Amino acid sequence: MAFKRKAYNRLLKWKKEWNGQYAVLLEGARRVGKSTIAEEFAKNEYKSYILLDFSKVSNEIKSYFDDIYNLDLFFLKLQAAVGIKLYQRESVIVFDEIQLFPKARQAIKHLVADGRYDYIETGSLISIKKNVRDILIPSEEMKIPVYPMDYEEFLWATKSDAYNLTRQLYEMKESLGQTVNRKLMRDFKLYMAIGGMPQAVAAYIDGKNFTEIDNIKRSIISLYEDDFKKIDPSGRIFAMYQSVPAQLARNTKRYNITSAKGKRKSIKDDELLFDLLDSKTVLVSYNTTDPKVSLSLTKNLESYKLYLADIGLFVTLLFGDRPETANNIYTKLLSDKLPANLGYLYENVVAQVISAAGYELYYHTWEKIGSTHYYEVDFLLSKGAKQYALEVKSSGTGKYESLSMYRKKYSKTLADTIILSQKDVCHIDEHLNLPVFMIPYLAEDDETSNKE
Repeated sequence: MAFKRKAYNRLLKWKKEWNGQYAVLLEGARRVGKSTIAEEFAKNEYKSYILLDFSKVSNEIKSYFDDIYNLDLFFLKLQAAVGIKLYQRESVIVFDEIQLFPKARQAIKHLVADGRYDYIETGSLISIKKNVRDILIPSEEMKIPVYPMDYEEFLWATKSDAYNLTRQLYEMKESLGQTVNRKLMRDFKLYMAIGGMPQAVAAYIDGKNFTEIDNIKRSIISLYEDDFKKIDPSGRIFAMYQSVPAQLARNTKRYNITSAKGKRKSIKDDELLFDLLDSKTVLVSYNTTDPKVSLSLTKNLESYKLYLADIGLFVTLLFGDRPETANNIYTKLLSDKLPANLGYLYENVVAQVISAAGYELYYHTWEKIGSTHYYEVDFLLSKGAKQYALEVKSSGTGKYESLSMYRKKYSKTLADTIILSQKDVCHIDEHLNLPVFMIPYLAEDDETSNKE
């Protein structure tokens, strides 16, 4: 099932503005829809296309890349092998799962320079050293990140018009009323439960129950585990991935690799982290040490938090030990009857929404004078020269000492302090409370500027 995706519009922009000067690489985690987007685009926007899926392409076709200096012969053999005619400047060749055949990626330099056709690549774990160490990475390659479906894409898929309606409500910043807020919150929690992996969304649309949807998400997690073990047979990278929900649940100051992999710190820890980040299955948020100066220039590379790139997979990992009760757990999640404080679940979905909008993630901690405890603001978003400071709560109740102290300490660089919770729009002390389903509209604000 092909869904409407925002990456498609980015491909349209690439085709129009660069007109064959660059190939484009759709880069993202496995199963986020890269291959479907690439083929739909090729089918709709070109007179003809050739799709080479390197997970199953023949050795004979692979052998054509041994000598690409005679491109006339290369294209003739390729067209004959697949039975598809190419038209100059009206055809595209899609290299699917290109990380499995680095020689094709290296050929991009010469293919783009030739100028006859366009080229779209898709790849997962694309920058892992073992996949590219023996090739020259082409400079004639643009990258378009593909994330799991964001909330707007999810609503497109489910034929809901709630997104534009909620945007108007966000712009008003007035109370919605209990009935409207509860309904919109339930819609957003449905997205949190299912997530943005297209296979899981398709299952929901097809009427599958939550147990069946959860099984699909478990199969994706198993696929990730297999991928990680190809890179690191010891299983340490998957252990790091798997530990993300548990570490967020502990509400610690930073992610702890040693705790995740169950071994003492080693010189390979940084390499394991980079491999995990390269997989695009997680998101990293850095602790910025001096937000009044700059978020990016003062980020502490040794102090960071990790989130999962998909909230649906987060939910599945969170209750990974109870697959037989999936339907019951999802029902309780939607009705807000789970017994635990799940603030970190909402924190992860906020991280996902902010990242999908193209922003880097930052948080800030600082010491409490005369105490072993510390203050922490969950997320910072820049708005021109000023910032939004965000604190995420599941209920909207409790104290907001960190947010209040941040407001005092950084008042000159502060746009506003915002609580994201399940509560209706209101003010809590000096802070603006927004229901968490409004975070997409804050993240898409054109004036915010800490984009990648």
